[in-house]
Amino acid sequence: MGYTIAEKILSQHCGKKIKAGDVAVCAIDFCFSQDGTSELVIDSFRSLGKKEIFNRSKFAIVIDHSTPSPNEAISNIHQKLRRFSQAQDSLLFDLGCGVCHQVIPEAGLVLPGNLVVGADSHTCTYGALNAFSCGLGSTDIAIVLAGGKNWFRVPETIKIILKGKIPSGVTAKDIILHIIGQLGANGCTYKSVEFCGPVVDKLSMAGRFTISNMVVEMGAKCGIFPADQKTIQWLKKHTKKKFKAVSADKDAHYEEVKEFNLSRLSPQVARPHTVDNVVDIKKVSGKKIDVAYLGTCTNGRLEDLTAAAKILKGRQVKPGVNFVLAPASRQIYLQAAQKGILETLSRSGAVVLSPGCGPCVGTHAGVPADGQTVISTANRNFRGRMGNPNAAIYLASPLTVAASAIAGRITDPRKYI
Repeated sequence: MGYTIAEKILSQHCGKKIKAGDVAVCAIDFCFSQDGTSELVIDSFRSLGKKEIFNRSKFAIVIDHSTPSPNEAISNIHQKLRRFSQAQDSLLFDLGCGVCHQVIPEAGLVLPGNLVVGADSHTCTYGALNAFSCGLGSTDIAIVLAGGKNWFRVPETIKIILKGKIPSGVTAKDIILHIIGQLGANGCTYKSVEFCGPVVDKLSMAGRFTISNMVVEMGAKCGIFPADQKTIQWLKKHTKKKFKAVSADKDAHYEEVKEFNLSRLSPQVARPHTVDNVVDIKKVSGKKIDVAYLGTCTNGRLEDLTAAAKILKGRQVKPGVNFVLAPASRQIYLQAAQKGILETLSRSGAVVLSPGCGPCVGTHAGVPADGQTVISTANRNFRGRMGNPNAAIYLASPLTVAASAIAGRITDPRKYI
């Protein structure tokens, strides 16, 4: 019996062949924490009696969740993180650099076949690069900092085959929302998900990052794509390191194989207050909105901003709608500025924030008021997610968010394409 991608990567990192259900201690290629989790990582690391981290080039702190700092307490935490990074001579992505799940791969710190862990649940994003990546708790990251290893139970794998042709107006965000809606929030708990099929070949790297980013919303440990020519070309722009792609054996064992024919898929929307409460846009079309948000580690990439700008060019955001956007990284911010995308969005009435998590996390910028309805490109819509439990959050693609900002109501973007 052959091996899945997850089984192969974990086997390579523990020095022996292991299968689903086995437990092994594995060496980590890269780990990180962000400003919402790093303080506990640091305190836990120090409680172990350690003074130096295992490898200063294999750990980063990213200040992205509450940036710029909204209050004195968070400013003090940020300062603590900077001082720790300076003392360890380790990597620091300070405020304005962008979201951890964008800046880390942009910096060439994740390669195919890598084992990457982070103190953030959406670390699964890097599966788009053919890596096994997953979120861990802050104390587990402290263990990694102390010795460069941690234990893993090898997950069973579910293969998802994406077939058909992606219709106009449908994006990777619609695809993953549809899958989550069909499988449910607990449909892949602690599983590795392998994506394959004809549609995968057509997806951009930005689209693959979007899909891998959201596999945790159906409980998955990781969501891994094959490394094809698109992957290799993307990596060549961001690193000079050598790498070797990992593919599943033809006789690999899968717990389940799921097929999705996307040829007739329409734009999808996740209704409050769970990510798997997904419906076709026609079922929520016309719902009045107060806030539109474009950004996050799910959909704050250049491709997303470009798509929104094409819809908004020459049009205006509906009066009474607060349209907020945050590029996922400084690099994306600069590219969007050079291409005139930020100008187009700003002239339409959008408010452009500095690169970072923005309103998604609900700690500072863009907290909605009581009773307001938000449409967002984020990955979560739990009650209180954006800082107010009395607001309602709908999740959708950048195209749908842009169209809805114009209409002031949840709107099918295909009417603007």
